[in-house]
Amino acid sequence: MTNYPFIFAQSGDNAAKETAEQTKQIITEITTWKISQGLIVLAISYISIKVVDKLVIWVSEQVAKEWRLQVKQFLPFFRMMVLTITVIFLMNLFLNLSRDNLVAVTGTVAVALGFAFKDYASSIIAGIIGLFEAPYRVGDRIQIEDFYGEVRSYGLRGIRLQTPEDNVVTIPHNKIWTNAVSNSNMGELEAQVITEFYFAHNVDSQLVTKILYRVAYTSKYTYLKLPVLVIVEEKYWGTFFQLKSYPLDARDEFIYKTDLTTRAKRVFAKHNLPYPRLMNMSEGG
Repeated sequence: MTNYPFIFAQSGDNAAKETAEQTKQIITEITTWKISQGLIVLAISYISIKVVDKLVIWVSEQVAKEWRLQVKQFLPFFRMMVLTITVIFLMNLFLNLSRDNLVAVTGTVAVALGFAFKDYASSIIAGIIGLFEAPYRVGDRIQIEDFYGEVRSYGLRGIRLQTPEDNVVTIPHNKIWTNAVSNSNMGELEAQVITEFYFAHNVDSQLVTKILYRVAYTSKYTYLKLPVLVIVEEKYWGTFFQLKSYPLDARDEFIYKTDLTTRAKRVFAKHNLPYPRLMNMSEGG
């Protein structure tokens, strides 16, 4: 009876030895000149990405406002194109991209890199999928976990988020596997802004509602083609008002909210409207 396990084990050993020999041969063909070429290509790739970033952002600020975010969406695709060309060139430079070389290197390196760069590979795959599913794009205002802000750049591994405190937070793409992504504008120029106000139980709700509508419709930042809505809710500590409206440009979110708040408070003061005495409103509760 044929000893199949022995044959398979022997074939596996032979394949492993052959792969090791091919890998050793490839490594011996790596010369100082090839390394120098590789470094030059990496430098050109880095400079190209920086130039593309600045050029796309510059163009986005020159075109009509409604086209700004659409132009910025080209950033991740240009970055991916430059990186893909760079990787292919380097593989051809060091591996010659022949079938035997690819099999040899893939068999030797894949397992090691699979464990060492598992999270990095997961982020890259998530980033590629994100280009098509678009849970966020450059210019979107999003929240992931405790971080909220505008997506300033879309890289191979992750995004850079600029928070209202002007901090830049780097978030890997693989967060989309396990975390919810809240997107305020989904590629649109406008994003809803909610401004909150608090009053005592005996406040004239109709008067407050009328004032809030007037403040929103007369603000120079309000996009009048989108709806303005006032929500009134009774809480144990008083009456809770939410003014929901849209600025002309999503990045004016906090300037807009400040404008609405200061102008509304000026009118409230004229009518001597009562504020709640007990302020225990964690999460609006």
